[in-house]
Amino acid sequence: MCKDKIVVITGASSGIGAEIARMIASKGWAPVLMARSFDKLEHLRNEIKNDYKTTAHTFQLDVQDKNHVESVFNQMQLEVGAIDVLINNAGFGIFDYFHEAKMEDIEGMFNTNVLGLMACTKAVLPGMIERKRGHIINIASQAGKLATVKGSVYAATKHAVLGFSNSLRMEVKDFGIQVTTVNPGPIQTNFFKIADQSGQYEKNIAKWILQPSEVADKVVGTIEKPVREINIPGWMEAGSKMYQLMPSIIEKIGKKAFRQK
Repeated sequence: MCKDKIVVITGASSGIGAEIARMIASKGWAPVLMARSFDKLEHLRNEIKNDYKTTAHTFQLDVQDKNHVESVFNQMQLEVGAIDVLINNAGFGIFDYFHEAKMEDIEGMFNTNVLGLMACTKAVLPGMIERKRGHIINIASQAGKLATVKGSVYAATKHAVLGFSNSLRMEVKDFGIQVTTVNPGPIQTNFFKIADQSGQYEKNIAKWILQPSEVADKVVGTIEKPVREINIPGWMEAGSKMYQLMPSIIEKIGKKAFRQK
């Protein structure tokens, strides 16, 4: 892995995006930080400069605006250089019973988690195809494999990410481009402040929750040794595989677990 490897991270202002950026910088690679909150990006950029003596590049980005995505990525590639790795990390969820969900929240989740991810991917693929190398890493979720109560829309967006990634992987294989999906369980981040403002779900799953550093470490590892999927924790992935084999039985056995929200 070359010292000048350029790694773009969307949703980099906090959570696993920020942790990935720190780990990228610690290896001497060039992290490119993108998010809506420019102040947070600048704070992280200064932290990386002080702690790792590495320059991080920052670009304000709203992935829901496809025209903005195109212009920002064009500007970034002119100023920084060709993108080696894109980590599509921007995303959010709101937990509601579907009949109570607001259409603006539904549209927002799809615009960010799915269409925004696709727009960012589309912005980098032409260059990767021309150079015949590159790596797309899409942060999906175990929710994309195993849906639960009050997670219908969020799960649908992550199902879409998995379907898109699986097809894209086959489309770009002959161009030397890798596609990895990352399917974590619940992570200790600000995600829950939006997803479940009551705080009850986070309390219910406290003993199972992942730390951002655990997920970030797996993501950075796959840059060096690409894999098809990262699934953590292992026991949750085992549960999703069992669900695919016998969904009715698993829904019956795990009824209480599926209603933690």
